[in-house]
Amino acid sequence: MKLVGLELKNYRNCLELKLDLNSTKILIIGKNAQGKTNILESIYFLSTLKSQRTSNNIELINFKSNKFELNAEIIKANTDINIFYSYDKEKTKETKINGVKSRPKDFKQVLKTVLFSTADLLLLRGNPQDRRDWLDRAISQIYPAYDDRISKYDKIRVQKNNLLKEAAKTGNLNETLLDVYNEQLVITGSNIIYLRKKFLREIEKIAIEKHRTISETEDLKIDYDCSFLTDNEIEVDEIAEKFKLSLEDRKLEEQRRCQACVGPHRDDIIFYINGNEAVKFASQGQQRTIVLALKLSELDIITDKTGDEPILLLDDVLAELDDIRQNYLLKSISESTQTIITSVDTVLFEEEFLKDVKIYKIENGRVIAG
Repeated sequence: MKLVGLELKNYRNCLELKLDLNSTKILIIGKNAQGKTNILESIYFLSTLKSQRTSNNIELINFKSNKFELNAEIIKANTDINIFYSYDKEKTKETKINGVKSRPKDFKQVLKTVLFSTADLLLLRGNPQDRRDWLDRAISQIYPAYDDRISKYDKIRVQKNNLLKEAAKTGNLNETLLDVYNEQLVITGSNIIYLRKKFLREIEKIAIEKHRTISETEDLKIDYDCSFLTDNEIEVDEIAEKFKLSLEDRKLEEQRRCQACVGPHRDDIIFYINGNEAVKFASQGQQRTIVLALKLSELDIITDKTGDEPILLLDDVLAELDDIRQNYLLKSISESTQTIITSVDTVLFEEEFLKDVKIYKIENGRVIAG
């Protein structure tokens, strides 16, 4: 898979930006706040219909405009594909594949990406929501229906929370409706947990080897932390049974707190180095090694599961890595992997690496000469 052309209109500070990306390695350089990250964000958006920086798409529209448009040309399995996306301040969106309107579900299957940004380097020290978001974004690129399950679960959870809040005000709880919500949460939530645990087991196998290559002497372990499960429950029906029991056990607590206290929205991912919890005992360098191993493993697992090699997006991340990790990252990238990198300048890159790299300089959301 290769992204050969990209056009942005009124996307953040990129009023009208057109890039020829028909190269395996692309370097986008420029000072901070000039639009480098906006370009990578737009590519990531086209693959997931989500921004890694905001949940409000209106923020993506240039403040002088009412609408943004993204247009991309892709070569996939020796076939030329055009994808188009637009969004306006009335929250009207349009998705097209080769000029034909498409469902978002189909649209997201065209372009695959793995984004590695400076924010990802804080993954271990961030809050559980950050880690759940990383996990969910990775899974959604492999299992198309996964996003729908997350959306359905969140909708039911909000409805349940509203019911509990209303009951607290009136003193009258509709037990029948609560049971319905809990049953739906168990069905949907158990599937989410199953896929999360399955994905983590698969990515852990790859990440262990990559992590050992960088660290040489350290062993990585990844656990899915769910309040009502141990590592033994691996089937959906087993997870559902424990989920249901936990809901019953914490029923009074949920009513008191007026919110759902049990489920995948409360879970976390725990990383260990040599048996010690990384967030508590690992150095910053050790934590960055874990994230680096995870991102490269994500690239491998998406390729293996979908048959499409994702585009690797490296957003200012090299400047945050030491020489050992920089070299490992650049040398680990397959020659066939299209890689788009942003950086302040070319100082971090060896002359040999820069020989075959297409370089763009960005200033105020525009390409500038040499």
